[in-house]
Amino acid sequence: MTLDVFTKVVSQADARGEFLSTEQLDALTAVVSAGSKRLDVVNRITSNAKDIVTSAARSLFADQPQLVAPGGNAYTNRRAAACLRDMEIILRYVTYAAIAGDASVLDDRCLNGLRETYQALGVPGASVAVGVGKMKEAAISIVNDPNGITKGDCSSLVSELASYFDRAAAAVA
Repeated sequence: MTLDVFTKVVSQADARGEFLSTEQLDALTAVVSAGSKRLDVVNRITSNAKDIVTSAARSLFADQPQLVAPGGNAYTNRRAAACLRDMEIILRYVTYAAIAGDASVLDDRCLNGLRETYQALGVPGASVAVGVGKMKEAAISIVNDPNGITKGDCSSLVSELASYFDRAAAAVA
């Protein structure tokens, strides 16, 4: 559930000098009812963030060993740590987008200009995109585990979550 959705709907109605329509109220009701599912998803990702990032990085480095070889972009502990830090930041902003139900925070505060920054630093964007894809796989696997979460169909929420990862991967590739 996000206050942004509520604020946007109320601001639009206010600008028109109208009461909220039945359709708008129904849409806000759906946002509220989906709120616990969003909280479950974000809680699961947040609780497993370190494992998601670490496993994605391990898999990336196994698939692309040149990254950690001498001369590679993740060669030396300092560079590898920077890679993990960036992956963690992207994951954190994906969770912000998921809780808000809106990619704008991901775009505005994380992705805008990231490709250019990576290009300037010589970071291989395609490899970062692969790492983001590996985080997506790990996060969705955790989210899809039905144990201990609110029952119900979460397919649209999982699809939305996947789209945030896809958006991040496309932004850096």
